[in-house]
Amino acid sequence: MTAPASAREALALVTDDFTELPTVEGPSAGDGPIGWPGYDRIRAAAAARSGESESVVCGTGTVGGTRTVLVSFEFGFLGGSIGEGAGARVAAAHAHARTHRLPVTVLLATGGSRMHEGMRALVQLQRLAGESALTRAAGLPQLAVLRDPTTGGGWATLGAGSDVVLALPDAQVGFAGSRVRPPDADPAAYTAASQLAHGHVDAVVPAGELRGVLGRWLSLLTRPARGPVPPPYALGATAPAASGREAVARARRPERPRADRYLAEVFTERAELSGDRAGGTDPGTRCGFGRLPDGRTAAYAAQCGTATRPAGFRTAARLVRLADRLGVPVLTLIDTPGAANDAEAERAGAGPAIAELFGAVAEARVPVTALLVGEGGSGGALALAAPGNTWATPDSYFSVIAPELAAAILKRPPEEADETADRLRLRPQDLVALGVVRGVVGARPTAGPGD
Repeated sequence: MTAPASAREALALVTDDFTELPTVEGPSAGDGPIGWPGYDRIRAAAAARSGESESVVCGTGTVGGTRTVLVSFEFGFLGGSIGEGAGARVAAAHAHARTHRLPVTVLLATGGSRMHEGMRALVQLQRLAGESALTRAAGLPQLAVLRDPTTGGGWATLGAGSDVVLALPDAQVGFAGSRVRPPDADPAAYTAASQLAHGHVDAVVPAGELRGVLGRWLSLLTRPARGPVPPPYALGATAPAASGREAVARARRPERPRADRYLAEVFTERAELSGDRAGGTDPGTRCGFGRLPDGRTAAYAAQCGTATRPAGFRTAARLVRLADRLGVPVLTLIDTPGAANDAEAERAGAGPAIAELFGAVAEARVPVTALLVGEGGSGGALALAAPGNTWATPDSYFSVIAPELAAAILKRPPEEADETADRLRLRPQDLVALGVVRGVVGARPTAGPGD
């Protein structure tokens, strides 16, 4: 299936029951707010070519069973540019979404602000950002689909400002359009693939799969679970560790169950966020929303056993804040030897990123449940812990510092690391006694006869 070329083709790609909202026009008339010579004629020609009276088409439609407000850009109308008329239509669409408690989905294809309206066009970006903020404050999700091209102020407001950002393959995506970039600019930097790699897009989705992916996201973001997520059952060892050194050895076993197995056990389907929106991704961190067996949604942030990078902490903070705004409870899975501490991590802001996640968890109004499933290495692990609602599996440990590093700091020989592990009281049962975790989870009960 090819990428949609027009606003209505994009709408047809995702819904079969689009209903257009009443047309709202901006105050511009004649040659527009700054008297651009021939602007009235230029608009008339654009309307004749595209079949649209403005650069956006707004309405409602059902995508994958969820009703949503849809805003689709018409690139054939003056390059999908944003002026007063487009601004008025998008503002009315957001107002309709808030009145009827509907999510907003924007199908973008734009070259940015409309030159023919000068600064009156540019300030529409503030208007769009304000409408988006009101919709965000109302607890309604906003999603964007980036078509070719998505550049300028449209990308910097309705696109990058959305909660979930999907892009079609080969879409040109960037703040700078093709005609205003430096002559030596690398064209590969202005692609959907590049934006995904650098943490600004959540997924690149083929046109033929867009309806299903968008429908899944809309469903997950609008059906929050009630109350906290119960801690998952243990999938690995169930007997308590006899010593600190044994607890550490268990948690470091390569074959121990990791986050992906726990997520597959908890959720029937998932959709993942990708990236910290600040230029980075961390493949060792999983963040997203998943469907529980009862059909309701919970959010998750999970470490996968590697040293967590700054982008991982920022992505997790992004996840927690979004879930909190949408009223979705959160499950975190803790499993890291610690925060990445190489020079690159320091330059990327390891400390500020961890602080950001600590703050997001502390400020969350929705219930957060945490399960320690492996290594709990210092502050890099504690950042995902839920105050007062953290649990542990029998094959895990939590420590103020790794035993080997503790021995080094205390100027003890490496062979004393095992003894240091015992002294740190890092076993799951020790953590319960210390009041750090609520309890140690067991295996799922085996169904008896007649159950």
